[in-house]
Amino acid sequence: MARIAGVNIPTNKRVIIALQYIHGIGEKFAKDITEKANIPAERRVNELTDAEVILIREAIDRDYVVEGDLRRNVAMNIKRLMDLGNYRGLRHRRGLPVRGQRTHTNARTRKGPAKPIAGKKK
Repeated sequence: MARIAGVNIPTNKRVIIALQYIHGIGEKFAKDITEKANIPAERRVNELTDAEVILIREAIDRDYVVEGDLRRNVAMNIKRLMDLGNYRGLRHRRGLPVRGQRTHTNARTRKGPAKPIAGKKK
């Protein structure tokens, strides 16, 4: 089990797939990292040498914001919007959709389970 950026990545998967278990690394970044480290696409994690794991780890530390730092940045950005009191911040504060989706129907994921209203029956 290789440990990269504080995450135990699965050993029996291909490197590109296993790197996507790290928060902040998707398919494109995983491909870029493997190209920088000169690792073939079909190589599996359990076939990596220690030197290759170190190359991957250094590439991620140097070029990408991942895991705790990324989560902290996102949380701070949301908190900044809420403190400013602009429209997006108000939507975050109220727990409503932020990006212009309709709320008359749907939006249940963001709003939570429906709350019954007394006397609303038609």
